[in-house]
This record gives sequence, C-alpha cells and structure tokens, in this order.
Amino acid sequence: MSQSQQSNIDLAHINATLGRDAQGLVNWAVGLGKTNIVTTNFRPFEAVILHMCAKAQPDMRVIWMDNGYNTEATYQFADEVTKQLGLNLSIYLPLRSRAHREAVDGAVPALDDPRHEAFTAEVKLEPFARALRETAPQVWFTALRATDTAVRAAMEPVSINPDGLIKVAPLLHWSSKQLYEYLVEHGLPNNFDYVDPTKGEDNRECGLHLSH
Repeated sequence: MSQSQQSNIDLAHINATLGRDAQGLVNWAVGLGKTNIVTTNFRPFEAVILHMCAKAQPDMRVIWMDNGYNTEATYQFADEVTKQLGLNLSIYLPLRSRAHREAVDGAVPALDDPRHEAFTAEVKLEPFARALRETAPQVWFTALRATDTAVRAAMEPVSINPDGLIKVAPLLHWSSKQLYEYLVEHGLPNNFDYVDPTKGEDNRECGLHLSH
C-alpha cells in the first residue's frame, strides 16, 4: 500500500468513532474494498470475530496456523464453527509435523529453554509469514483483546503496520461477558479446552503481534 493510500485513513477518527463498535468497524474495513484475511487460533470466544467477519463478507479468507499441539476439543470446535458459519478456511501447518519434530527435538521446550524461540518461530511465525506471502492481504482482522497482554493493552483497534498492512482488532475493548453474551445471542459454539504451546503463560505475548 502506498503512503498516499495510508494517508486516506484517519486512524484517530476511526478509532474514536468506531473503536468500540465491533461490527461497525468490521463493516468499515470490509468496505475499503481491499484484500483481507481474518486469523484465528480457535481459542475461547473465537466464534465472535469469525461470525462478524463472515457476516460482513461471507467468503473472507480465514487463516489458521495449526501448530499441531491443539487439544482434541480445539480441533472439534474448529470443524464445528467452520461448518456452522461456512468459513473459507485455509490451514497453515509447520514445515515439519509434530511427530517429526518430537522424534528429533523432543517435547515442547520450556519458556526458559533457549530452544523455545526457535520452536515458536517454527510452529507459529513461519506459517504466518507464509500465509501473508501467499494471501497478500491489505487488511488483517484479529481477535486480540486489551486484557490479553500488556502489549495488546497499548494497541488501538485500528493501526497500520510499517509494511502498510491495516490491522483491525474489533474486539480489543470487549470483556469476556460481552463475548459470552454475543455467543448466546447468535447460537455460536465455544471452546475453553485450549492450549498455546508457544505462550506457556496466559499473559505472555506469543510473538505474532510483536513481529507484525
């Protein structure tokens, strides 16, 4: 995206007027008419962002970086919500299978293990970089929330990355109560049996939103 195209978006105005209107923000971003994606990890409450995006653009590309370490419940939830919403899902896997990785390198390294950074790069960051290259989005929808980590608490609902990618976080200021009520209102499934092996701790940033 060129600098002139970026300057056409008044971030301060959009964040002030639509920053707490999640569906309105999704509709605005879709209305830009740019190539877009929504990423998901099928963690708790992910059906909310997926429903909002599918409502605004039914064929929006949904990107899942499946690290191979998800729980059975997460895989079942992924299939259920994909079918219910008719998602246009693309799954990006690490270049090595979990079985291959564990045979050579052993179990998931602990957070204080110097190998953990390489593990995160292999199972999450490289697949996402590959997804970005192949889909070439101009708009990226993400379900990150301010309550997740200190890094995310400092973010705005709409930002523009140094590479020009417009990053939209419609649910940034939503509480778990709001998310739950949305799921109930729209008859959407949920999943609480979720583990991210790259984070280890609930309030630890995984690296994806530091890199992009």
